[in-house]
Amino acid sequence: MPYYYHYWDPTYLLVILGAVICLIASARVKSTFAKYSRVRSMSGMTGAQAAEQILHRAGIYDVSVQHVQGDLTDHYDPRRKVLKLSDSVYGASSVAAIGVAAHECGHAIQHQQSYGPLNIRSAIVPVANIGSFLAWPLILIGFLFSRGTGSFLITLGIICFSAAVLFQLVTLPVEFNASGRAIRILSESGILRNEEITGTKKVLSAAALTYVAGAAAAILQLLRLILLFGDRGRRR
Repeated sequence: MPYYYHYWDPTYLLVILGAVICLIASARVKSTFAKYSRVRSMSGMTGAQAAEQILHRAGIYDVSVQHVQGDLTDHYDPRRKVLKLSDSVYGASSVAAIGVAAHECGHAIQHQQSYGPLNIRSAIVPVANIGSFLAWPLILIGFLFSRGTGSFLITLGIICFSAAVLFQLVTLPVEFNASGRAIRILSESGILRNEEITGTKKVLSAAALTYVAGAAAAILQLLRLILLFGDRGRRR
């Protein structure tokens, strides 16, 4: 084993790069949301009111809109059919709040229409969760066994981590589609005027970049595992 592995692993650069990408994306979505959360919509409609109108417009009456604490913790729960909006969205009447609420409604509409990528993502959630949980233990335990068994466990651990990466990749079209639906619905329904849509697009685009960053970071981490443990496996 090379001496530098005891102190400095060059593959850490991939982890650092992934972390930097995620930090930049997170900072951008927060700053963009903060900017447009100060722009009040001309309709005066709150995020919760906009969500209910969008859902009803789509013929969805079995999804409840609820408040959830936190900052940008908005999400749609397909199992309970609950659309949860955060503090800065639920009762806010800003262009940003309505945009985020509409995005989450996009997920509810995807669920109603059995949107393919959403179904795939839901199906692989258990596999991705188990993979994330088992990946590192399998890899570390692999080093305690002989080359044959150890290599098998390490490879299995990398495969498990790959399931989590796959989940990140499948999430991308789901999020992009939800944002596209949101912009189209807000424009067609008149909830936001054309000049307000521009700000909403910027908020949702910034939010989408966080998912791209997350996927990129996951891919870089997977690449690190392949480079690091593949190389060590050859040197065992």
